[in-house]
Amino acid sequence: MTIHSEHPFLEPHSSRDAARRLRGRLGGTVSLWTSGSGADRAGLTVSSLMVAAGEPAYVVGLVDPDSDLRDTVEESGAAVVQLLRWEHRQLADMFAGLTPAPGGAFKQAEFVDTAWGPRLSDATSWAGASLESITELGWSAQVVMRLDEIHLGDEPDPLVHRRGRYLSPS
Repeated sequence: MTIHSEHPFLEPHSSRDAARRLRGRLGGTVSLWTSGSGADRAGLTVSSLMVAAGEPAYVVGLVDPDSDLRDTVEESGAAVVQLLRWEHRQLADMFAGLTPAPGGAFKQAEFVDTAWGPRLSDATSWAGASLESITELGWSAQVVMRLDEIHLGDEPDPLVHRRGRYLSPS
């Protein structure tokens, strides 16, 4: 067995996507976007997002254009955007498709139905949002949602993602 000082499958430095590496250095709180109802629910972990304040306010997220979430948001016209906490890191990986989710990702935590889709029951900060537009942008789908209702709670331990890793809140 060999111990590597770097990731053994890392692309050579000259082959790495500079824009993707820049995005990884921005960092930010991880969100979970969910949409749909019943058997037609979809969710995706999203860390490339921003909020545009105003009347009305908007949230803009970059999602995988081939994701079920993109299609479900387009069909339903609504989504729940919830901010994740440190305790949700395994759930974040499941919704990102990085780790197995026996029975599906929605079976791994408790969700409650809202007018915008399923909401993680212990999410302390979340918003119900209505679809404004979906546009292909680079290798992503830019999803613009109008924030209809916002709930803000205590966030002592936000799940932060930077350079491909979750950072401990302490």
